[in-house]
Amino acid sequence: MAPRLRSPYDREILRLAVPALGALVAEPLYVLADTAIVGHLGTRQLAGLAVSGIVLTAAFAVFNFLAYSTTAAVARRVGAGQRRAAAEMGTDAYWLALGLGVLLMVLGVVAAPLVIDAMGASARVRPYALTYLRISALGAPAYLVALAGAGFLRGLQDTKTTLVIAVGANIVNLALEALFVYGFHGGIAGSAWGTVTAQAAAALAYVWIVRRAARGTGASARPRASGIRTVAVIGGPLIVRTASLLAVSLAVTALAARIDDVAVAAHQIAFQVNLLLALTLDAIAIAAQAMVGKYLGAGDPQDARAASVRMIELGVVVGVVLMLVVAVLAPWFPAVFSSDHAVQDLGTQVLLVVAVLQPLAAVVFVLDGVLIGAGDQRYLALAMVVATFGVFAPIAIAISAAGGGLLALWGAIAAWMVARAVGMVGRFVTDRWEVLGVSVSSSGNPSR
Repeated sequence: MAPRLRSPYDREILRLAVPALGALVAEPLYVLADTAIVGHLGTRQLAGLAVSGIVLTAAFAVFNFLAYSTTAAVARRVGAGQRRAAAEMGTDAYWLALGLGVLLMVLGVVAAPLVIDAMGASARVRPYALTYLRISALGAPAYLVALAGAGFLRGLQDTKTTLVIAVGANIVNLALEALFVYGFHGGIAGSAWGTVTAQAAAALAYVWIVRRAARGTGASARPRASGIRTVAVIGGPLIVRTASLLAVSLAVTALAARIDDVAVAAHQIAFQVNLLLALTLDAIAIAAQAMVGKYLGAGDPQDARAASVRMIELGVVVGVVLMLVVAVLAPWFPAVFSSDHAVQDLGTQVLLVVAVLQPLAAVVFVLDGVLIGAGDQRYLALAMVVATFGVFAPIAIAISAAGGGLLALWGAIAAWMVARAVGMVGRFVTDRWEVLGVSVSSSGNPSR
């Protein structure tokens, strides 16, 4: 069936998805600003940033559940008309984020030398990587609090404020980095301090917002053990899901590096393009988290399913557009990143695979958002583990053992995406995710 030209849900979807896209795109600008500024300090400094940067990216990604689980929990309470409970849930998420952030900060500072050595940094690069990682670890509490804050606002059906904060934090980051690095001659340490300060500013903005919401509803700003436990329990399966995602990314990169330098360079180009496309599709997934949570919290499974179907339709349309754009640019885009003709040729071939995957990826990402909004995280974790270790891993191992090339590895990624889609669609066509009420118990029953 062809997608409908209009739907009564379009206005709400666009209201949530468009600002969410802006906020998602703004986040990687932290890394781009660091890269641009540190890159002018020297090759060793840039290599140090690369080593510590991938560690920070992986570590922070594990805690994305603070945003996702908070969105779903708050949205359900908003849908049920329980604004005070929604504000209290946001406060509980902040306290959990702060506690986890402090632990991550201590671990990062203490274990930094071991982590940098495990990453294989050379003796010349090690001091710069160590400096950047230790200083950046100090920003962990602020970063995780900001994640919880973004989830709280999305649950309140507000993605515009998250965009304003993300853009503002990036402007502060860029200005401070330029001042600390060039004005105060702080080197790579100045770059790290600029980012940490910007993260702290974003966290303070979110804390002010949740405190205002708490005062406006009469909610307590004190931590509640039950609320913190709820966010943590919801987030547990999402950690498993995210870890499985990271396992695929790290495995493919490691296997590509073992093929040859051309393969890993071409893979890096395709991977970064695919990551940017994923951010575009994730904007619709964020709208799905907020809307589905709200509708189910309001006891309205019909609207939850109808809105989900519409978001799948829009996602596929966006996926087809992205597919065509990438396919057209594939012959020329790799030249932007490499002057090596072998890298360009292989990069073009892999980008065509990336292009073909976009409509399927759209279905996977949107349904991911739907099931997170529905509080169906346990099924998501199970489906991801099966797709990763039951489908991707055996295929990738077989390809590596047979001496397969980069295109074959991306074929394993395609099989992984198909497996994820089968699991998601198989769940969506049932009504087992349509659990009503403000929360979902461990048994899957509604709880008010």
